[in-house]
Amino acid sequence: MIRKSGNKRPQTGIWQRCRSLRALKQIHAFMIVRGFLSDPSALRELLFSSAVSIPGAMAYARRLFDQISHADLFMWNTIIRGAAHTPTPMDAISLYVRMERCGTRPNKLTFPFLLRACTKLSSASTGAQFHAKIVKFGLESDTFVRNALINLHANCGDLAVATALFDGPARRDVVAWSALIAGYARRGELDVARQLFDETPSKDLVSWNVMITGYAKQGKMVKAQELFDQVPERDVVSWNAMIAGYVQCGSQMQAMEVFDQMCRAGERPDEVTMLSLLSACAESGALDFGQRIHHTLLEMCLKRGLSVVIGNALIDMYAKCGSIAGAIEVFRGMRERDVSTWNSIIGGLAFHGHSKESVLLFKDMLGEKVRPDEITFVAVLVACSHGGLVKEGKEYFSLMQNEYAIEPNIKHYGCMVDMLGRAGLLEEAFEFVDAMKIEPNPIVWRTLLGACRIHGNVKLGERANEQLLKMGHDASGEYVLLSNIYASMGEWNGAEKVRKLMDHRGITKEAGWALIEADGKELMHFLLHPEPVSRSKRNCSMTIGTTS
Repeated sequence: MIRKSGNKRPQTGIWQRCRSLRALKQIHAFMIVRGFLSDPSALRELLFSSAVSIPGAMAYARRLFDQISHADLFMWNTIIRGAAHTPTPMDAISLYVRMERCGTRPNKLTFPFLLRACTKLSSASTGAQFHAKIVKFGLESDTFVRNALINLHANCGDLAVATALFDGPARRDVVAWSALIAGYARRGELDVARQLFDETPSKDLVSWNVMITGYAKQGKMVKAQELFDQVPERDVVSWNAMIAGYVQCGSQMQAMEVFDQMCRAGERPDEVTMLSLLSACAESGALDFGQRIHHTLLEMCLKRGLSVVIGNALIDMYAKCGSIAGAIEVFRGMRERDVSTWNSIIGGLAFHGHSKESVLLFKDMLGEKVRPDEITFVAVLVACSHGGLVKEGKEYFSLMQNEYAIEPNIKHYGCMVDMLGRAGLLEEAFEFVDAMKIEPNPIVWRTLLGACRIHGNVKLGERANEQLLKMGHDASGEYVLLSNIYASMGEWNGAEKVRKLMDHRGITKEAGWALIEADGKELMHFLLHPEPVSRSKRNCSMTIGTTS
């Protein structure tokens, strides 16, 4: 309970315990009833709690701030600070413009927040304007302002300016060292960043993490691992950098091993950790590990439930690992969904052949008034293509353009061509390609060539192959497809002609292979006779060999 003191100020302990928007609203209502809003000190605490202390309360803070008739400098700095930390940092700059118009003079606490907003926006020009104002107000020598300027220029401005600001008193500040190192590292100049890192008199954890992350992002995992092994103290950022680096390099198993080490070290993973690991599981098909991550997430988010981003990643992981049941279970259990949620489940069902279920979910999506995007329509068109739902596919292709004003891209056109080709409507498919508003790419022509092989249409197959050759697309697969069209129709002379053309152009078919895992070991199998079928080989069986 808030007790009224002599100066009408609520007890400080109440504000320290205010950790939710609901509690904030209750205190705000109490202040209105008791007249505390006339006390500037109480009003400052209310604004600070909503803009800074409580996550997700910035919109409430803006409404509160707009009702304040005479905001003081502390209130302006507070609302600018809150805006700078949101996903829309441009709001902080707009607020500063209002502040100037109101005649409030900024101080050394105002500009670090504005420079942070400029850095997040990667707006070097706006940052330069604030730099000029900082010089005008004589605030460039302030430690916090100077470090914010170094961070701005190092990350999105002029590195020469950042270095000039650094050469002086800033050399005694570990934050300035970290800012400059981060700037060079994020711009890919790791050699300079490493030199600065080695020269740093006192390395903080930020510097270590910046270098580890820089190497990891460039795929230099050996150097990243060396620094990671040397860092005196690790935090979740250090572990996340290594996990994300291994995932990016395609070393999913190593990413999972790092996660196991992280757990043994007693470090609690966060959402970033789990997103990287789910991506690794999706790419490697490691369903068992993905289910373990899912179980860990349920324990972590027991009270608040899974976030939309995590839920989407889980759906994607289950779908790519072939567990449609798992993907649907996650989808059904999500409290909140966005368009990406629907895209993930619709696409997952479509690519695994559950066409009717995919289309039904698309209808559910429209029924719930969720606006589909271009990715949604790619997914539903794939479902129509795989399910032979030509009529529905044409309707959705038209709906995309007429109802949602989405211009089809090459993927949408490709889905339509594939759908018509699979259904055997080859003439219509070629007419569709001729009427396309954009130039068909080799994938479209290869899709048509593949459809011609399935349905044995030599004439149209030759046309598709001619287009591929005109585009300079001399991949062996096209020759094989055309050869197989001739062979399927018994036109062996045509098949032999294609074979000779391949020999003449020096085109060879690479051996096909498959990678499997057995008893914890990877075995690679090669196809030894991948070349097109000729008349002399039409009765031969394929031989499969195994590497030792």
